[in-house]
Amino acid sequence: MATVAFHTLGCKVNQYETEAIWQLFKNAGYEKVEFENKADVYVINTCTVTNTGDKKSRQIIRRAIRRNPDAIVAVTGCYAQTSPNEVMDIPGVDVVVGTQGRDKLLDYIEQYRQERQPVNAVKNIMKTREFEELDVPEFADRTRASLKIQEGCNNFCTFCIIPWARGLMRSRKPESVIAQARKLVEAGYKEIVLTGIHTGGYGEDLEDYNLADLLWDLDKVDGLNRIRISSIEASQITDEVLEVINASDKMCRHLHIPLQAGDNEVLKRMRRKYTVEEYADKLAAIREALPGVAITSDVIVGFPGETDEQFENGYHFIEQMKFAELHVFPYSKRSGTPAARMPDQVDEQVKHERVNRLIQLSNRLSEEYASQFVGQVLDVIPERPYKEDPDSGLLMGYSDNYLQVVFEGPQDLIGKVCRVRLDESGAETCRGTLARVLDDSEKVVQ
Repeated sequence: MATVAFHTLGCKVNQYETEAIWQLFKNAGYEKVEFENKADVYVINTCTVTNTGDKKSRQIIRRAIRRNPDAIVAVTGCYAQTSPNEVMDIPGVDVVVGTQGRDKLLDYIEQYRQERQPVNAVKNIMKTREFEELDVPEFADRTRASLKIQEGCNNFCTFCIIPWARGLMRSRKPESVIAQARKLVEAGYKEIVLTGIHTGGYGEDLEDYNLADLLWDLDKVDGLNRIRISSIEASQITDEVLEVINASDKMCRHLHIPLQAGDNEVLKRMRRKYTVEEYADKLAAIREALPGVAITSDVIVGFPGETDEQFENGYHFIEQMKFAELHVFPYSKRSGTPAARMPDQVDEQVKHERVNRLIQLSNRLSEEYASQFVGQVLDVIPERPYKEDPDSGLLMGYSDNYLQVVFEGPQDLIGKVCRVRLDESGAETCRGTLARVLDDSEKVVQ
């Protein structure tokens, strides 16, 4: 039996797509082996979000070639899309596919086997208007499944290469999303995370159908307990979207809303299409509609030209917004983007200090957010044994409002909806006590 090994760099969308590509190989009779082992085919799913992403991608490709010089090495993903010639120039690379046409990957591998000539199958992504259907009926993680609903982005922020790697916004057909959601429920998943490159933009290219419509249709899927949106821009949280989140008992009380910077001058240079005032108003409206909602966010620190004063403005704004958690990134140059050519690049040491301050602030805000739920009973779906203390009999899972909760219970509770009383809050994990387990006929009440 032919063997295949995968390595995924970058984001959750890439991880989803690697799973989808594995399904193609599995259906063709391949056996999956670890990337560290010798395989007949290596598939590297690359990232290009920063120059470091490109560099790491090249290192992994070379590692596969060294591991088995006779293997067929196929490279896909964002770096393959933006720099196919750079990838083709690495001796030992046999097949290059970008971020479209991956459903034909096995055909290209077969073509290489026959002709022994490298195959460059990268097409102009900017001309692509159709969503590429790649189904994933199951994941290694048994409790939460990702469901990709859209591809591409029309925003062109100055720091970002992604539109050039992924193309313009295109939505998956609603009936296809619903059909896959049903398959995932049949496979035993209780929670679906809607994902994409610009997830909240779903439906912008469809007629008379938007994200709120999709959420209502998913709400009707029998057997599904939770729907989570992986990321959504403040402007995309319309009154209709808020209405669904409020009215549906399946929608998670958790929204990830990228801020990127807490200062209007910096936001303008980033070409983000909102002001801090608009962002704050939107968060106020969300909290009014959804008391107790967890709002998490992304922030880029040390964007070109960010002064001490602008950073302090951002720090205080983040403090006021009371996020439940922050993902903090130091600005990293990406060749080919306007920001990489901007003057006043910020010193690495300054970036490092600012990142540390924001991480400390994030920990404090996480602790503050979690502490308000002590004594309450939350619905938690355990995902795995608590790996920090594997022999303790503790399980780890997430509540609908994205608190990581650790509690005592048998392993057969993994994947089931458990009522857990929160006893102790923490910045990263909270401790709780199992109250009861819901059976499948019971409605989850947030």
